[in-house]
Amino acid sequence: MVLRQLEYLAALAREKHFGRAADACHVSQPTLSAAIRLLEEDLGAPIVERGHRYVGLTPQGQVVLEHAHRIIAEVENLRHGLEEIDKGLTGRLRIGAIPTALSIVSQLTGPFFKRFPGVTVAVFSMNSQEIDRGIEEFELDAGLTYLDAEPIAHVKTKPLCVEEYLFLTPATGPLAGRSQVTWREAASAPLCLLTPDMQNRRIVDGVFRSVGATPVPAVETNSIYNLVSHVSAGQWSAIVPRQLLRFFGLPAGTRAIELVEPVAQRTIGLVMSDREPPSPLARNLFAMQLPDDIAALIQPPNRLGENEGEPAR
Repeated sequence: MVLRQLEYLAALAREKHFGRAADACHVSQPTLSAAIRLLEEDLGAPIVERGHRYVGLTPQGQVVLEHAHRIIAEVENLRHGLEEIDKGLTGRLRIGAIPTALSIVSQLTGPFFKRFPGVTVAVFSMNSQEIDRGIEEFELDAGLTYLDAEPIAHVKTKPLCVEEYLFLTPATGPLAGRSQVTWREAASAPLCLLTPDMQNRRIVDGVFRSVGATPVPAVETNSIYNLVSHVSAGQWSAIVPRQLLRFFGLPAGTRAIELVEPVAQRTIGLVMSDREPPSPLARNLFAMQLPDDIAALIQPPNRLGENEGEPAR
């Protein structure tokens, strides 16, 4: 019963609503409320701040929640470990990926599913802070995020690729005939950029600051694909990762131009919790050899590839 109580508490903290938490746990609201009250009695401490509706957790409740996440994850890892012995690896691999890394996720999940067909995969588009929190609270098994911009604590890391940046602009734009564009020049263009909660945006802003430029974006979005589509509309330019165009080609009506002065790079990699014992799902994902098309991206060329200058068809 204690494990069930901890699961109810974790659901309540996640949903921030007694009714939604009960629905998520497939029990009635009175059942969930009674179980949490019993947990408070067993521990001799108030866990939930109560009012007419859910208010939050007490300081004692926050401590209990941290242990609850750890205990639930340990039990889940135990179950997966036992199933791995009896049936091979099973379960649900949960991966959070920053938007700029979504184009390479399938290069990992495809080979993983081929090797472990008993595992289902869930991929979530998240910003780096959400990935950090998801791993810390055991809601994710692994993440694809930046390793050297705003490093995540308490994780194991595995580099996957180096992200470089291109200036994507309408083919009829004033800079479209150039082979290179400086970051300072790019700052003067009408830009579509990711929203400030995205680490990619903070990286881009940091590069602009390093050359003394402060662009004012005309459009902001949290979707990398929406960013690219705005460039295709012919009104705006954008700063995009090179690997995005490597996988999807150059959007019709646009040109991708090298960004220089400086040539900025950031490393994207896999992260998983460094707690022991590790999640069997994350452990096996980390143990896989990198596919050739990802391994090649770890040292990208300093010029546009053959397929990056051609429009997508």
